[in-house]
Amino acid sequence: MSPVLTVPRARRRSTAIVALATGAVLVLVLGACSGSPTDSSPVAPVTQAPAIEAAKVAPPAPVVPPRWPLTGVAAADVAVRPALAIKVENSGEARPQTGLDQADVVWEQVVEGGISRFVAVYQSQVPAEVGPIRSVRPMDPAIAAPLHGLIAFSGGQQGFVQDLKNAGLQTISMDAGAGGFYRKSGVGKAPHNVYGTPQTFWDQADGEHSAAPVTQFVMARSAERASAVVAGGPSSTVAVHLSGYSRPTWTWDAASGTWLRAEGSAPAMLRSGARIAATNVVTLKVLVRSSGTTDPAGNPVPETVLEGSGEATVSSGGKTVTGTWAKTGTDGVLTLTTADGGVLTLAPGTTWVELVPVDSGSVTIS
Repeated sequence: MSPVLTVPRARRRSTAIVALATGAVLVLVLGACSGSPTDSSPVAPVTQAPAIEAAKVAPPAPVVPPRWPLTGVAAADVAVRPALAIKVENSGEARPQTGLDQADVVWEQVVEGGISRFVAVYQSQVPAEVGPIRSVRPMDPAIAAPLHGLIAFSGGQQGFVQDLKNAGLQTISMDAGAGGFYRKSGVGKAPHNVYGTPQTFWDQADGEHSAAPVTQFVMARSAERASAVVAGGPSSTVAVHLSGYSRPTWTWDAASGTWLRAEGSAPAMLRSGARIAATNVVTLKVLVRSSGTTDPAGNPVPETVLEGSGEATVSSGGKTVTGTWAKTGTDGVLTLTTADGGVLTLAPGTTWVELVPVDSGSVTIS
């Protein structure tokens, strides 16, 4: 018979207490590890922002103000009317002229005797009166045809007038009985006293010659962006030798921001008292040859060949840049390019174009 081990009562009580304590600790540890629903620890809420997709809408188109096609000047209202070219005399007997300060573009050409004559083109402004008006010459179709508008003149040899019609222009001729012409008293003797009312000329436009002209020169958006201003050299004068009789000079005037014209050394003034001025002065070296015709006095009539290409200068903002002009065909728009083939841009405003004989004329920039 095995002996019975007897544990004292006090020791049995101590052992029970330790067992109970150990069990309690195990219960707490297991409860903490189990993550049971009975855990009363607070849980931070999770907030998720709603997914919002941005609407894919094209940006608004930039507002580009309308601009006059022949000057590049911005305006709130650009009238839709055709270009009107008017032949204006520039002999000593014709000065001072009227209305040249409102032309968008003026072309100067050599005619018989070395005298120069203007083709003044109007579109953005409507002068009350222009003159003195004279007859057409063989180079006028190449100047005016790209405008596809009207040309007003006193008369001209039948062949010259027919060439204008063949070039797609509507002719407004005093000799043909068109309205708007008159002899003005107190301004000289005939034939230097023919004047005209441009609005009356425009009123005669037919359906095929009522549209606004296309842009003739590439105009920069601002004067500061013009090619001469950006890349040209400083210049104060542009002296042009067209003939022994015609030697216009253009002098830069910073105060007005324009080139001021002189006939030789005398300021070129208008009958209104205004000085002839231009935003841009363009010179083109051109071939001048005999047209094979004579005027009523028996003088040979020269013809400027405005086709092909040649040397050019563009003066804007008191600076001048050289380049090349090119024109393909009578109705082709003349282009101006830089030495590396880039586009020569002009400053917004009025432009005078000097057609300089390549053999006998010259341009001096200083």
